[in-house]
Amino acid sequence: MRRADGRPARLECGRDRPSTRHDGRTVSRRLRMTLDGSGPLRVLVVAPTPFFGDRGCHIRIYEEVRGLAALGVESSVVTYPSGRDLPDVEIHRATSIPGIRARELGPSWTRPVIDLSLWRAARRVARWFRPHLIHAHLHEGIAIGTRLRASLSVPLVADLQGSLAAELVDHGFLPAHGLRRRLVQRIETWLSQQPDLVLTSSSHGVTWLAEHGVPTARIEALPDGVDLERFRPLPLDDALRAQLGLVGKRVVVFLGVLTPYQGVDLLLDAAVRVVADVPDAHFLVMGYPNEDHYRDEIRSRGLQAAVTLPGRIPYDEAPRWLGLGHVAVSPKQSLTEANGKLLNYMACGLPVVASETPVNRELLGDEGIYAAVGDADALAQRLVDALKDAEGGRRRGDALRRRAEERFAWPVLAARLANLYRGLSATPPP
Repeated sequence: MRRADGRPARLECGRDRPSTRHDGRTVSRRLRMTLDGSGPLRVLVVAPTPFFGDRGCHIRIYEEVRGLAALGVESSVVTYPSGRDLPDVEIHRATSIPGIRARELGPSWTRPVIDLSLWRAARRVARWFRPHLIHAHLHEGIAIGTRLRASLSVPLVADLQGSLAAELVDHGFLPAHGLRRRLVQRIETWLSQQPDLVLTSSSHGVTWLAEHGVPTARIEALPDGVDLERFRPLPLDDALRAQLGLVGKRVVVFLGVLTPYQGVDLLLDAAVRVVADVPDAHFLVMGYPNEDHYRDEIRSRGLQAAVTLPGRIPYDEAPRWLGLGHVAVSPKQSLTEANGKLLNYMACGLPVVASETPVNRELLGDEGIYAAVGDADALAQRLVDALKDAEGGRRRGDALRRRAEERFAWPVLAARLANLYRGLSATPPP
């Protein structure tokens, strides 16, 4: 909702509410009322990332907000200065800082400065939005949310996609061992213990949090989901296939972040072996950033005729591009981080070859095709087998679509999230 002056409409509510606690054990009458339809529940979403970026946690944030909106929950997203605005999400951006720009991906030394600006922006928005609770994404979001909770007296929900220390190691920002790693791990552990409720995208994350001192009563596994109406098996787009020179090719699709920790280098190494065995195989490697770097990597391997790198694909266009594939792949190297791209593959009815990790197996189940993490030869062999077994691929793709329908539909997950909100005590500040 917006007012005539273009600002978001301020939703007023009464002030005769019971006092609240932060331990998540008391359910206030006011919050029950908001979820029963007598008034809107307002959630301040803290997103320390250049939202929206057609990828990863951005898609989770977007789909959570959309799913909750269908249930009458009003969300206001506070995020970094850069990013793409969306017509169906209320977005407020931190003030830009001259000379500092948030990298679209990965850690940087300037992020704490941007996070300080984000905290100030969230505090400003909270004054008029008057949220019933804070939903903070990522560990930086917890740091900001903890400060906000102290002043707003509302509960804090955290949404974690994996281990902060492990992600910094995966990005090459932190050594795998040593004092700095231990220090970051201690900070991560402390942050993880602060929220009233911690959402994690996998049961592996539940185990990790419990082992690091988060009470199990405050941990909930809420997997990534997929928009089954947007992502579905589509008729082959002959015009796009011809435009890309894919007519007569057996196509392997990848859609995600183009970085080593996502396994893109490994995928190119495997592609050399695959095209030697399946000459009509073609790799459609979609995503960003580092496109120029990977074009050089493709040339260095002599794969110019076998790999197409179209760059960033808008979220709304992703199903059309995935529909060009015969097999989808995700050779992600991280053992802890979420992997939502698998759900989009599944919903499109594609057979999926993925790294053998706990997160991937939890999503794909027995119908996934797995290769050992970091093993280019094993990845190549699984891709060759999948490309040569068209009938088996159709069977696996159909089974994965059913699995997505049964377990990972966003409306069901959003309803679960609303019920988790119900279990928290919340009163908006006066």
